[in-house]
Amino acid sequence: MEKKALGRGLSALIPQKELQTDTNLQDTVLQIPVSKIRTNKYQPRVDFNSEKLHELMNSIKEKGVVQPVLVRRAADGYELIAGERRLRAVKSLGIEKIPAIVRNVQDVDMLEISLIENIQREELNPLEEAHAFQRFITEFEFTQDKIAKVLGKDRSTIANTIRLLSLPKKIQEYISKNAITAGHARAILMLPTENDQLRVANLVIRKGLSVRETEALASKGGRTARKATAGSDHSITDIEAHLQRVLGTRVRIFHGKKRGRIQIEYYSTEDLNRLLDLLAKK
Repeated sequence: MEKKALGRGLSALIPQKELQTDTNLQDTVLQIPVSKIRTNKYQPRVDFNSEKLHELMNSIKEKGVVQPVLVRRAADGYELIAGERRLRAVKSLGIEKIPAIVRNVQDVDMLEISLIENIQREELNPLEEAHAFQRFITEFEFTQDKIAKVLGKDRSTIANTIRLLSLPKKIQEYISKNAITAGHARAILMLPTENDQLRVANLVIRKGLSVRETEALASKGGRTARKATAGSDHSITDIEAHLQRVLGTRVRIFHGKKRGRIQIEYYSTEDLNRLLDLLAKK
């Protein structure tokens, strides 16, 4: 299956012709002192892989900086828009200047370009994505639907990623360090209490549980008191697990002899709208 294009993409935000020297000043590649460039305050990536950085440094030693960084003018010099790994590598090598293209962009475009660049290169962990999505909402008043359109993603993906921020800080650390995946984290979110979530997360790491095994464990661990007949009915547990995978949220089935009810949880108005959209399609 082909990956869905990310919104406008970097090619629209940074036209390829800008990567070549041009007589038009706006498209000219300038040699800018690295001391005059400050890092991007909207950079979503927190962890920079040291091995990949060393590989880039070796490449720059041999071939120089092939692709210019993107900057905007600031009061005391320039502010980086895209290309932090290149800037870090050049600084580490003691090179005084770096090729750069100057662009006049707003803060929201800074975040968008940085996020798209990192997502296209698959360099963000799920928690870094979640924080970036949340910044769109808190700082620029984006809705989840608008973020989805800008990045070319499904709204449910945005909603599920942001929900990771509601997990305990310790579990968020596990995600950042790739100790557990986003799939594990979404299953853990189905549990009702922080203690349950931490207990299952630690068990996932200790036993190397798969996402499917974690979903089954979360379903059992979050079970409230029920009638004995319902508690011994494994088919109900299987149905709950299936619905949770489909809906991406905690689902509980209260099953009686003649009637019952299904409880579906949501965590915000937008999450509710996401569920309504999913149910409308079924």
